[in-house]
Amino acid sequence: MTFLSLAAKARALPIDNHVKSLYRNICKELPRVMTLYDFDIPAPIARRAIRNHFSRNAHIKDERIVDMLVEKGYMDLEETLLQHKQRSHLIRVFAGYIEPSGHDRKRLGPDATIDEQFSRA
Repeated sequence: MTFLSLAAKARALPIDNHVKSLYRNICKELPRVMTLYDFDIPAPIARRAIRNHFSRNAHIKDERIVDMLVEKGYMDLEETLLQHKQRSHLIRVFAGYIEPSGHDRKRLGPDATIDEQFSRA
């Protein structure tokens, strides 16, 4: 069994901004992940999805929480590179780009018309 131990290696580096380093590492490994998991998404759209995940936590100022999120990010990257995740786990990251299928495609919003409700074939 191989271990990359990306989090331990990143912790040992004398870097001022670990968040930026994590983002760069993810963007650097993105083409490899896209090949491993056979995603047919353009790289700029995939990077935008990753950037959206980072911007969701941009308001956090507590250093301990930021360090914990960075560690979790490195662990997720390592699990992804070692193929411990399934394709469906990564689809959640790119949910804004991939077309819904199955039961998600058939969901109706609260403002659905009567015609939409009965045309769910």
